[in-house]
Amino acid sequence: MRRIAVIGLGRFGMALARNLARLGAQVIAVDRSMQLVNEIKDDVDLAVRLDSTDRDALDAQDIDKVDVCIVSIGENFEASLLTTVILRKLGVPRIICRAQTTFHAEIFKQIGADEVIQPETSAGEQMARRLANPRLTDVIYLAEGYSIVETQAPKSWWGIGLKDIGLRTKFDVNLVAIKRQASAPEPATDEGDAAAPPPVEVISVPRPDDLIQEGDLLMLVGSHEAIDKLPRD
Repeated sequence: MRRIAVIGLGRFGMALARNLARLGAQVIAVDRSMQLVNEIKDDVDLAVRLDSTDRDALDAQDIDKVDVCIVSIGENFEASLLTTVILRKLGVPRIICRAQTTFHAEIFKQIGADEVIQPETSAGEQMARRLANPRLTDVIYLAEGYSIVETQAPKSWWGIGLKDIGLRTKFDVNLVAIKRQASAPEPATDEGDAAAPPPVEVISVPRPDDLIQEGDLLMLVGSHEAIDKLPRD
């Protein structure tokens, strides 16, 4: 079982700690607010009120024994910075910091954070990309500048083989899978009952001679720039 510490129990930290616990991780939740600690204490393995800029206080809770520590302190950048430095000195194997700005993110990287996340920025980028391209049904960020997207097959690709479309050579993206309706809807069993929806067929290793069909959902991997240039017809 992975042992994970979440320092900072604002909305993001609270949701993260609860979901980690629900998914089976051993969670230590830390905050300076007794109210927030009391709010989460029944949902995690250990909830502790302490000042994370106090090295002795962190050391007393064996924070150095965790597998991952997420620093999600909200507006107090100085406290986040000092906490990260202390965690690095304590030898925490993996430190993930939540940054409010790109400038803060760069500083966290400079002082030793293994990963820096900007949830608000990522959510805004994802929403903007989906609104700008209504054909996108889902976006999963992989790394900086790259995503997996689920998108409706453009009309201009219907009836064309993957080899002729040239996803990799012409569009610089890779096709991971195709989702399509496998057959016609099942008839209703009783009078007045709605017909059952058709089952979904997933082609997880598409072949060069596979044809794109109307209604197909394509799971594509590529850079944001390449994804934004896909046909939108």
